[in-house]
Amino acid sequence: MREFTARFATAEEIENWDKHVTANPHGGNMLQSAAYASVKNGSGWKVRFLVLEDGKAASYNLVLEKNFPVLGRLWYLIKGPDLESPADLKAGLEACAAFARSQKLGLFTIKIEPDIVDSDEAQLHLTEAGLLKAPNIQSNDSTALLDISGPEEVVFKAISSRARNAIRRAEREGCEVVRKEHGPETYRALYDLMADTVKAKGSMPLRSYEYYAAFWDEFCNRGQGHFFFTYEDGKPSVGAFVINYGAKATYKDGGSTQNRKQYGDSHLVQWTAIRRMQELGCTEYDFCGTPPSTRIKDKSHNLYGMGMFKTSFTKTVTDFVGCHDYVLAPLKHRLWVKGAEKVFRRIETARTGQQFY
Repeated sequence: MREFTARFATAEEIENWDKHVTANPHGGNMLQSAAYASVKNGSGWKVRFLVLEDGKAASYNLVLEKNFPVLGRLWYLIKGPDLESPADLKAGLEACAAFARSQKLGLFTIKIEPDIVDSDEAQLHLTEAGLLKAPNIQSNDSTALLDISGPEEVVFKAISSRARNAIRRAEREGCEVVRKEHGPETYRALYDLMADTVKAKGSMPLRSYEYYAAFWDEFCNRGQGHFFFTYEDGKPSVGAFVINYGAKATYKDGGSTQNRKQYGDSHLVQWTAIRRMQELGCTEYDFCGTPPSTRIKDKSHNLYGMGMFKTSFTKTVTDFVGCHDYVLAPLKHRLWVKGAEKVFRRIETARTGQQFY
């Protein structure tokens, strides 16, 4: 078993954070980025920049920290830790715990949500690391991933005939996808489409406009965010926000008006975004959220409609292991799961009007 040490990043490493994260064993994740750190910093969470080292290589991981009365501090390694193998989890988390104790941080739990594909072997390593399953937090712990590393024509042939036909028909009928510059007008247009979709389908909770505007701003100002729209009768009808981060592209946000006349417009928006992400050097496209693979055809699932659309591009649903707790103070953690977390979440939502995580 490899051995790790943990430390906080230096000022130079934080200054060049994205360069380090995208060099992680699995390329990092946009939720570990400098842009996302800026979004979360001051929102009730303290941002920490954590480095795990084994003497040969380093892994850079964003940590969200929150302090709770009586319980102490919680660490949330959002979409981390990014380690070479699930077998490294035990040693990596032991290093985190030892470092936290040396810094007298008073951690009672380290919550992780790594991009480790679920399997019997992965579950064995989670058990060996002493991790306890917790409710998933991120929307893409089950998701549709498309390999876009090949030439455009190869990627196009890889998607389903239904998606290809929709794209061709939209193009034939004159549907045009417009890339929009970031700014308040663009933000409001996409947010309104997202709100319309949520109202009609109730698929996902919607954060405040101010949250999304800040989120989009941070990524766009770093050249990592892109907006794509189609229009009907001069008004936005389909919109998407896509992030390029390292070799990974993520369809982060989207929405549409209901009862549109144009067939295939949503598919053409995604295909246009995929081609743009290829131009930027991305090799993987994350459609960011589907039902789990075992429920992809379950019409009662709140993501059923989204899942059907996204799996028209890639049939395979990837299930990650999801969220787990590494317990440092068993009694305090027991209080947390028995009701303290729900209480603090209600208080935070009532106080700020925002989601807790």
